[in-house]
Amino acid sequence: MCQSGENKELKVYSSEEVSKHTSSDDCWMIIGNANNGGSKVYDVTKYLDDHPGGAEVMLDVSGQNADEFFEDIGHSNEARTELKKYLIGTYKMSEEELEKLKIAEEMRAKQGGGNSLVMIIVVALIAVAYAHVNGYF
Repeated sequence: MCQSGENKELKVYSSEEVSKHTSSDDCWMIIGNANNGGSKVYDVTKYLDDHPGGAEVMLDVSGQNADEFFEDIGHSNEARTELKKYLIGTYKMSEEELEKLKIAEEMRAKQGGGNSLVMIIVVALIAVAYAHVNGYF
């Protein structure tokens, strides 16, 4: 286990290697993204029994990229500090994974634009209805 503050070179892991660690006796996961310093690999085996949400939650995402789940929960700064204790390396995406990520980001960007248009239409309809009810039309 790498303790925070150590200045040693971290090992680089692939999805294939991380995916082999999915049990309560050997539980790894990938957490991190471009917005928070990049994807890193954590061996959280010794933390499973201490996790406030229970070991099962962590085992459900073991051996894979758990960043979205980690971020969606809204972990505290204390949880993020605790996580650093279990850092064992960095994660390198394969070309295939990079391409999938790029496609997913493009899809989210396209969907995001559509949601803005829907919101504008809803606000406009509310404004027209308000104006009609109050005799402006």
